[in-house]
Amino acid sequence: MIPFIFSTAPQQPNIIIILTDDMGYGDIGVYGGKFIPTPCIDRMAAEGIRFLQYYSASPISSPSRAGLLTGIHPANWNINSYLQTREGNKAAEMADFLNPEAPTLPRTLKAAGYKTAHIGKWHLGGGRDVHNAPPFADYGYDEHCSTYESPQPDPLITATDWIWSPKDSIKRWNRTAYFVDKTLDFLKRHPDEPCFINLWPDDTHTPWIGNSEEQAIFPDGAESEKNFRSVLAEYDKQIGRLLQEIQKLQSDRNTIVIFTSDNGPAPSFLGSRSGNMRGCKASLFEGGTHLPFIIWDTQNLIPQGQLDQTTVVSALDMFESLCALSGTPLPDGYQSDGTDMSKALLGEPQNREKPLYWEYRRNDNKAFPKPKGTDASPNVAIRKGDWKLLINFDGSDVMLYHLQNNPRENMDVSDKYPEITNELKALALSWRSALPKLND
Repeated sequence: MIPFIFSTAPQQPNIIIILTDDMGYGDIGVYGGKFIPTPCIDRMAAEGIRFLQYYSASPISSPSRAGLLTGIHPANWNINSYLQTREGNKAAEMADFLNPEAPTLPRTLKAAGYKTAHIGKWHLGGGRDVHNAPPFADYGYDEHCSTYESPQPDPLITATDWIWSPKDSIKRWNRTAYFVDKTLDFLKRHPDEPCFINLWPDDTHTPWIGNSEEQAIFPDGAESEKNFRSVLAEYDKQIGRLLQEIQKLQSDRNTIVIFTSDNGPAPSFLGSRSGNMRGCKASLFEGGTHLPFIIWDTQNLIPQGQLDQTTVVSALDMFESLCALSGTPLPDGYQSDGTDMSKALLGEPQNREKPLYWEYRRNDNKAFPKPKGTDASPNVAIRKGDWKLLINFDGSDVMLYHLQNNPRENMDVSDKYPEITNELKALALSWRSALPKLND
């Protein structure tokens, strides 16, 4: 079935999801970033739609990725922190890898005729001492090229058993370029078939390692602002190269590209990388989950230069939305925790009816990284309309914010609005109580 929105382009579109690693809302120029110019990403926004209210499924890597891939809250797959050693996973009360029986977007699109590839960071099982993680094919991928924390790491970027090494054939500062090359090669080899590609670089995650010349100038501080600027500049350049080369392919098949991040930044440089919102990676405040989101395409079916300030979009929405955009039927019995937001992705703002929920940090074990000071949040959150409530699962530390009036979450109004507080508190705790435990 081909939806009416593609009546002028009857072929299923190529779909590429660029999931940047640890990129904050304030890293990009068009989102108010002040670190360095990001002209290529800014141009992507000028040629597509930029959303101001997009949220990840989690404030940390693995559950964020699981939510995007399945459209279901990651805690339902017993993933609630970053996947690590078996001991660490057990301490975090979670599984060692994403259940291969979970419905996934690549498997669903593959059943509809797509060629599928995962290129870049995985972090949904494998690496460290987890040696029994399922292969990429079990999740619906035809091809893969991935990093250390995966079941099948690329030897050119994993010379040692760790996420990066000077011994790697592809140097750390060339990784994004390598992943872009792999993406373009996959598209060129399948000109007559629709392609779905997860392009998930490990930039802009630390360590920030510049090229040899830059290392001579900045020999220390792989978490310094100077090193970050260097990495961000190269990252922007490679995103620009990807889009330019896609346009050069001159295919009659539309290519949709989504640009976003998995979670907020770390380090946040005193909140500047979070767009001066409270919180960062591993926090349920806005800085941990409120992220940039841009959608762009090659045939201008997506309006150019549009700004959507009102539609609240979640990573959990991508499964249903991209199936709708490509005319792909949902799996039998599939029940998403997201919403079909395909109209918004094509330029028509939508009202969100489902609340958004998050949970993070089930206990105080170090398996759950915790930000310092006021960036550390309670462990459950809900957003309904413009209201956001945070609370601990035991009912303590209740905070209520009106995000339109107070996006920085520094004015708790829970005492002023007891009815709204009690309503959202009940919803949040009921939702949290229904999540499965590891051995359920």
